[in-house]
Amino acid sequence: MNIPQVSTALANVQINDQIGVAMLSKAMESSEAEGASLINMMDRSMELSVNPYVGGNIDMLV
Repeated sequence: MNIPQVSTALANVQINDQIGVAMLSKAMESSEAEGASLINMMDRSMELSVNPYVGGNIDMLV
């Protein structure tokens, strides 16, 4: 068993894990920002709508 090689491999695995966590964190922040932007856009479009309640309900007969 070569201790320096095992140590180097373990360090590489730890760095890869840290990079993966950082990437996922950035992706989650981006998704949250896009979701907030979408909700804000939908709120503004409903405020500007001439008939804001049109399309809010669906009438169905069975």
